[in-house]
Amino acid sequence: MSQTQHLIATLKRLLKADGITYARVAAHLQLSEATVKRQFSLQSFSLQTLEAICDLLHMELAELVQAAAQSQATLRSLSATQEKELVADPSRLLTAVCVLNHWSAARIVETYQISEAQCVGYLVQLDRLGLIDLMPENRVKLRIARDFAWLPDGPIQRFFQDRIQSDFLTGRFDQPGQQLRFQHAMLTAEASARLQQRMQRLLREFAELHEDSKSAPDAQRYGTSLLMAVKPWEPQAFEALRRHPDSRPFA
Repeated sequence: MSQTQHLIATLKRLLKADGITYARVAAHLQLSEATVKRQFSLQSFSLQTLEAICDLLHMELAELVQAAAQSQATLRSLSATQEKELVADPSRLLTAVCVLNHWSAARIVETYQISEAQCVGYLVQLDRLGLIDLMPENRVKLRIARDFAWLPDGPIQRFFQDRIQSDFLTGRFDQPGQQLRFQHAMLTAEASARLQQRMQRLLREFAELHEDSKSAPDAQRYGTSLLMAVKPWEPQAFEALRRHPDSRPFA
């Protein structure tokens, strides 16, 4: 999405939030409603027209530009439909994951069996989804917030979950950069809540380390996956030996 598109999209959002219709905009501009609708559709406004609409919103043009800039970096998740669209094409999903990890288009094409034309096509789609701004020379500007995450139990999370047992957990986890630990304990609901709070802090630190690492050369950065999970659970083999099912509510 271009800067102009962001500006107009922000303008439409602000007008809707204030309950201002196209008819009211048209009356303010002394134009027909059809003309106003056409200008929004074509995203064709003079600077004077933009300033006049901002006046209707009781704001300065600079404030509109600032609001548009702020909205570009606040995408925290996609919709289920958007995630399903990404998952439908593994190459498109791969491109999205690479871009979110600050890969250039050239590196994606060099590393994977994705042609330059395919890569550009995927970048255009990611731009349309609002994940990125596609800049000249196929440069990319991320539009996601720092705490961006895939939907819990959404299409993309399920895509990776389906591969955890058969792919991610395969092997011994005994090489540099690898570690796997399994720990079992008896916790109260309060203790479990405290543990989950600490897990959230760790995830935030993981995201911060990702940001800290993006300025390093590509050769010094490695795709790194972190898997964390916690729930009241016992192995099915143990559960089968119970005299009575454990039907206690977790509280």
